[in-house]
Amino acid sequence: MKNFTDRLKEILEKEDLTASKFAEKIGIQRSSVSHILSGRNKPSLDFVIKVNNAFDNVSLNWLIKGIDTIKTVDDGKIKHSPILSELDIKKNLDEDKNVKEIGFFYTDGSFKIFKN
Repeated sequence: MKNFTDRLKEILEKEDLTASKFAEKIGIQRSSVSHILSGRNKPSLDFVIKVNNAFDNVSLNWLIKGIDTIKTVDDGKIKHSPILSELDIKKNLDEDKNVKEIGFFYTDGSFKIFKN
């Protein structure tokens, strides 16, 4: 089973970032990333939140627990999402209708709209 460090390395790989660029992107010192990647330190809550805020395609469930998979987002269009893959959208739509947009509303009051 992958741990947090493995998932962090996966983010770096998928986003094609060096540890240095990653640290810059989330606004922390390079040494902090290095210490976490080497296993010397465990990530703080602040670190986890900064990672989650910096990458729209990273869910907290995946980042912290490894539940589900990392999503790949490109230009606001979802390529993979476990939630959407579980839905049978065709049952709820007529054949001549297409999805125009999908909205996600979060408990903190924020939202994200994905347009087709």
